[in-house]
Amino acid sequence: MHVVLVFDGGAVVTEISTTPPLHGVEQLIGKRATTGFRAEIDSSTDARPGELRYLLLDEIPVATLVAGYSVLHATSRGDVDLDALANLRPAGPLLHGPGMCAGYRVGGTVMTRLAIGKRAVVTGPDATSIIDPADVLGWHDMPPDLPSDCTRRWRRHDLWRDESGVLRIDAFFRDSHMAPDGTETIVHEYTVDAAIDPATMTVVACTATPRVLPFVECPEAAASARRIVGRTVIGLRPSVRADLTGASTCTHLNDMLRELEDAVTLAALLPL
Repeated sequence: MHVVLVFDGGAVVTEISTTPPLHGVEQLIGKRATTGFRAEIDSSTDARPGELRYLLLDEIPVATLVAGYSVLHATSRGDVDLDALANLRPAGPLLHGPGMCAGYRVGGTVMTRLAIGKRAVVTGPDATSIIDPADVLGWHDMPPDLPSDCTRRWRRHDLWRDESGVLRIDAFFRDSHMAPDGTETIVHEYTVDAAIDPATMTVVACTATPRVLPFVECPEAAASARRIVGRTVIGLRPSVRADLTGASTCTHLNDMLRELEDAVTLAALLPL
């Protein structure tokens, strides 16, 4: 997938293409890659949950959100004119406002700093290597180095049947940022372990482990992963989007939980 976004009152899609081609994807041109974009994917394209093309399209809003981390750092260094930031988001209320997630909890670190006119810019720990040279199937090929002030999302989703036939999932994601001095640091990093009853495709266990998060309040959201226990993974994307909201949740963890819906497609590929 190749996407170009131009910030003009928000991140607007100006170019988009997929390989193989996807019917209706051109309908996303001119749309803002923020609130409502995923509904546009469902209504305008032939992509369906479980397909790689759907997963890539579904990543656009949050990848755009995370890319703003580079803007924050450039602003803190004085490399970006504060007056120019007005073009980076649409008019109206902030997309990430009070109570939107654990990190933006009312009275928390972020909201307290914003109240006194300061931005909450955090530099995470140095990025450790994820790739195991001995595991040639562990990751697809990718450029070894990020350009300055770029961000990268790593996503892994492994599924297998255990000895009792239960479907087990080990999912991992990391957002990282490359500073101008060549130091890559971690912005977000989570793992999720889940178990699914193959007869009903119902989640019977789910645990999230926060490994790196930007603010002291963020890890509190990990407990919200247990709220999908008892739900079927069929239709999990819209149900998580609708129900897991507010200061007890995390935008980035929710992306991982919604992705568990792909177990329906992946399970069909496993040997019996």
